[in-house]
Amino acid sequence: MHRQTVDTAKFNSDAVLPYQLRLKDFEIAMQDAYDFFYDVNSLLLQRGLHRLDDMLRPAAMSGMVSDMLTASMAKHARSLVENKHFNGHPDLLVQGVYPNNSVKSGIQGVEIKSTRKPGGAVDTHGAREQHMCVFVYQTDHETEPARNRAPMRFTEVYLAHVTEADFRKNRRGELGTRTATLDRAGVQKLRSNWIYLLDR
Repeated sequence: MHRQTVDTAKFNSDAVLPYQLRLKDFEIAMQDAYDFFYDVNSLLLQRGLHRLDDMLRPAAMSGMVSDMLTASMAKHARSLVENKHFNGHPDLLVQGVYPNNSVKSGIQGVEIKSTRKPGGAVDTHGAREQHMCVFVYQTDHETEPARNRAPMRFTEVYLAHVTEADFRKNRRGELGTRTATLDRAGVQKLRSNWIYLLDR
């Protein structure tokens, strides 16, 4: 098993970044995630256990990756901090805008999402104005033996300012949670400001 590294040549130097963000902030956050998975999976494989990538369900994996990226971005970004409100929106807030850097639903900041869906069309819990950042990643569940599987890697990163009008609401059954996804124009807006494309 090898340690995954970020390909710095795949960043977009023309990307428009809000709130004093730098491409280096994204690079460090992605590398922090790579290092975490390398350390944890090395230990698990030494003990004859499954890799973390193989143990976690897709939704749990995406949630964990998003939380890790949020924590790392907050640590290195110049003006953004973690939203201290449990399950508050957005994940990253502009330092000092909201009391105690905590808000249930705010606008000044960046929402962090991660998904395995290429293109960055990810479900959200509601259509709202926001700076949305989507990290797309790949995991290898096919290679055998499992200890030879490729490490998780990020393939795309996008960040754009979107509004309620950029979303379509998803129909759900009586017991389902209501979600919203960027519509075609919204996804186009998101992709137009790409931060990182591994396969370009």
